Amino acid sequence: QVQLVESGGGLVQAGGSLRLSCAASGSIFSIKTMGWYRQAPGKQRELLAAITSGGSGGSTNYATSVKGRFAISRDNAKNTVYLQMNSLKPEDTAVYYCEMVIQRSSTSPSVYSYWGQGTQVTVSS
Repeated sequence: QVQLVESGGGLVQAGGSLRLSCAASGSIFSIKTMGWYRQAPGKQRELLAAITSGGSGGSTNYATSVKGRFAISRDNAKNTVYLQMNSLKPEDTAVYYCEMVIQRSSTSPSVYSYWGQGTQVTVSS
């Protein structure tokens, strides 16, 4: 099995920064993509940032709402993805989730999606 454990959430004032981490463990052959989502009360889960596997740290994509303020990165040796969040705003308040698309075995090309447990980020005004 595979587990994703998130850390780094908390309470921060507007304009501040937080860094989220998400580490995967278990039966992992290759991690294809990593992403961060958030869900605010009464709203749908929103994709914020994603990073693919590959050289030079992989390619990244960002939602318009966070582009220029958030940065996603990955450490393949640690099976970990990070989300550096700067210039935080009260509207960034939400539960943040990581997701990874993982190939569990070298003998099968099948990939599976796994989610972290979520971490609360609260930005006060």
